[in-house]
Amino acid sequence: MTPRHTEGSLCHSVPFVPLWFCLNLAMMPTIKFTYALKRFFPKLKDTPAAGKTLAEVFKEIETNYPGLQSYVLDERGSLRRHVNIFIDGKMINDRNKLTDAFSAGSEIYIMQALSGG
Repeated sequence: MTPRHTEGSLCHSVPFVPLWFCLNLAMMPTIKFTYALKRFFPKLKDTPAAGKTLAEVFKEIETNYPGLQSYVLDERGSLRRHVNIFIDGKMINDRNKLTDAFSAGSEIYIMQALSGG
């Protein structure tokens, strides 16, 4: 198994990163953000996540990107109407409790819905 990281990742940019570290990153789901969210949170980048549920993933995201969780989730922890999440290309079903399953190699896309004309 080879890591699924781009040229700018830690495993490609820092000399002497242990192989076990890079392989462990490759076995974590990757959280990806769309450009629309990056306009409001410019430091967002593809992020490996250790969480086993979307709720745990959002706690990690909040640690790395303060304010993002409240932008994406409402006060009850439900996904806001203007946000969609896709796991491996499929939109999640549970927007309230965020119980949709994902695997260690999943790609989780968090997207701000766009509208206008």
